Amino acid sequence: MNRREALEKVTLLLGGTMIGAQAFLSSSFTFPKDSDFLTAAQKVLLNEVGETIFPATDTPGAKEADVAAFMSVIVADCYTPAEQQIFLAGIEKLEKTSHDTYGRSFLKLNPTERETLLTTIDKAHIAYMSARKSGEPVHYFRMFKELTISGYMTSEVGAVKFLEYNPAPGRYDGCTTEKPWH
Repeated sequence: MNRREALEKVTLLLGGTMIGAQAFLSSSFTFPKDSDFLTAAQKVLLNEVGETIFPATDTPGAKEADVAAFMSVIVADCYTPAEQQIFLAGIEKLEKTSHDTYGRSFLKLNPTERETLLTTIDKAHIAYMSARKSGEPVHYFRMFKELTISGYMTSEVGAVKFLEYNPAPGRYDGCTTEKPWH
């Protein structure tokens, strides 16, 4: 099983837990296009992080889906102030780790260096989460990964091109005769 298959299965398993039922049940519900919670520079950085997590292949990647705009809206509207601070501090920690490891910003790293850096952070995230006690905050990288996957899968790019969403599967026969069922 490759990474894309695993992400698709996780997304289907999690369903719409991050998106309220209103998004699925109401025809008048729409997400805001963007939020001012994150700066333009932070959005560029998070789109590149998302692209490293979910790169473009034969389907578009996270950057084309603009997952940073999704992150900005969700973090601003759905996260507690404490979680928002963890998220924002995580952006700074990511940049500090990049500078400490490679001597430059994450945006100036080549794709291999980006993947190596995020893999290292992910290992630290997994260790932290397994040792975390109840009530302790989640690791910032977990937020980044979850929001990247959710943002991509709920975007038009992810739904139509990756998940191959078909709004009208099969055919509809509106005028049929009913036969008695016995």
